Amino acid sequence: MSRPRDPERRALLRAGLYGAGFGMTVPALLRNAAWAAPGVSSADTGRERILVVVELTGGCDGLNTVAPVGDDAYAKARPKLAIDPDEALRLDDVFSLHPRLIGLHDLWKRDRLAIVHGCGYPDPDRSHFTSMRYWHTAAPHHAEPRGWIGRYADATWPGGRTAGLVNLAGQESPAIRSFEQAPIVFDDPAKYQRLGNAASEDLYQKLSGAGASRRDMLGFVRHIAATARATSQSVRAATAAYRTPVHYGAGFVPLARGLRNVAALLHADFPARVYYVATPGWDTHSAQTSRHDNLHLYLGDALEAFQKDLDRQGREASVMTLVFTEFGRRVAENASGGTDHGTATPMMWIGQHARPGLHGAAPSLTELDDPGDLIFTTDFRRVYASVLESWLGVPDAAAILGDHYAPLEITA
Repeated sequence: MSRPRDPERRALLRAGLYGAGFGMTVPALLRNAAWAAPGVSSADTGRERILVVVELTGGCDGLNTVAPVGDDAYAKARPKLAIDPDEALRLDDVFSLHPRLIGLHDLWKRDRLAIVHGCGYPDPDRSHFTSMRYWHTAAPHHAEPRGWIGRYADATWPGGRTAGLVNLAGQESPAIRSFEQAPIVFDDPAKYQRLGNAASEDLYQKLSGAGASRRDMLGFVRHIAATARATSQSVRAATAAYRTPVHYGAGFVPLARGLRNVAALLHADFPARVYYVATPGWDTHSAQTSRHDNLHLYLGDALEAFQKDLDRQGREASVMTLVFTEFGRRVAENASGGTDHGTATPMMWIGQHARPGLHGAAPSLTELDDPGDLIFTTDFRRVYASVLESWLGVPDAAAILGDHYAPLEITA
């Protein structure tokens, strides 16, 4: 796939808007170039298919999330942290969900949940920053400037698409970084607006005025400036006006807020194709039991509430959610009541079109690598390939992922 023309020059022009007195929020708005392209729609609804990605930042301990309570080696490796089989939420004879994942278990019982065992990559890195970069770019051990979602967007909408990508966070995730796209990035929708001072207003008005074609660089800048206000206003209006009887869980933590805002934008028919939400706190080196109780309760409640909201809106057939983390944790517990950085971890695929069940081979708890970590059984890029081809309609995911990875049958 060829690189879009002159991305460096466009980046410089975008950066110049910062120097003109615009606040930190407005450049994300100003980068929303138009030239929309149609996407794949769900046959049963006619609506464009939507992908929601949930990132569990910090390295979620998959062995206590999808716990192998039926494996004797599990309790032996974790005499204090192992989930009690009598409290666990049973999936099959071996695996159970953490007892606080009640909402997720309800989705399992409704055939809305697919779990993929042992996801990882060769020669794993246990650094948060490095491993997350590998998952974001789908290019372990390589220098790749764009994220896997960003490459998908560039390939699908060459030239850009207005508001095709939405990142509910304080800053743009590398997963959606691209050459041509300009993701909408916000944490608090009420503060998502054009900022600046009186000195910048004249420049803004000039950039917003009629003039050169979008095809030249000045026209490009004028166009993205002209769409800033409309985009920010639509986001604020959609989220502020949204009313739902669905309860997103106790505490209304960042993930719940983020998913509720996604539901609000979907309800308003916002044109985004991919929504990206991250939830922190999963780096559990100590006091893991109490922290996991809260984290899993909030996670399960938020994911179930989001699905209920989709059902209520009639959007359940056109939206799917992918859940991942940058690595799992060490098999053996540590002396601080926690677990240290590990390797392989489960991924989740949630929605009406998930092929329910446990997929892939579960890693052995006794045949470990040298530090004592799980040996991955499923390359995580196979899951990405499944999402790209089976859900988003990409003809050949290899063009985006850089190599062929056999898709898994996780989409019904």
